[in-house]
Order: sequence, then C-alpha cells, then structure tokens
Amino acid sequence: MTVIPIEKCTPTGKDWSIWCIPANFNYFVNTDLVADVEEGTTNSESSVKQHERRLYYNDIIKVNVDGHPRQYMTDPGRKVGAALPGFSFILDDGTEKRQFTTNADVKDLHAYLLGDLKKKTKLYTNGARYTITPDDGD
Repeated sequence: MTVIPIEKCTPTGKDWSIWCIPANFNYFVNTDLVADVEEGTTNSESSVKQHERRLYYNDIIKVNVDGHPRQYMTDPGRKVGAALPGFSFILDDGTEKRQFTTNADVKDLHAYLLGDLKKKTKLYTNGARYTITPDDGD
C-alpha cells in the first residue's frame, strides 16, 4: 500500500497555507493547488548578549558570560511526528467529504473558497458549519 504524504500548499497571493493531498483538495476548487517547494536546511547565526549565569542551582556567586555568536539549524520543511499546524476543516459537496488543515482565519478561508469552489459545498470548522455557494462571476 502506497502512502501519499500530506503536503503544504499555499494559494496564490495568500500568506496562509493548507496542508492536504493536493489531488483531494483540487477536486473541490477551480484553481489547482500545488505543493510548496521548501528550501533545504540552512545554518543561521545570531548573537548572544553578555549576561550573568549561576554555575548551579542556589549558587550565590554569579559568573559573567561574554557575548558570543550562536549557530543554529533552520529547516522550513521539518515537522515533528504527525503534527500539523493550524486547525482542521472539512469540505463536503454531497459526493466527496474530505478533511484538511489550515493556518488561516476562518473568514479568510471562507472568502477564498467563496471565489474558487466548483459547486455548492459545506465547510465544517471548529465551530459552525457554513454552506458556501460559489460566486458566479457577477
């Protein structure tokens, strides 16, 4: 059995993303989403200011630590376990019912779907259910 991974997809011109299997989400919308291309791991550097530190718990003598650079690794595509950011939402058009995850506000997601859905669809969020009838271009 082949496992199809969930991918991060960002709608054109939006600053939020949807985590989905693109083919499943594209069933509901006119404009196909494609998976984002994540850049690889990079090393970054920041500077640590001079500060005081105790050598051990309840130590009464403080030691000065000079300012120094700190290097750390950044990996934008890394995730811990199966955790996905944001909240889950469900799209149901009466034929297909699929669950996705997004980090958008509900109003932004609703506005996006209103302009891009193929047909009348129910949007289930953490709170209410919305029945979205797509714009017909008027």
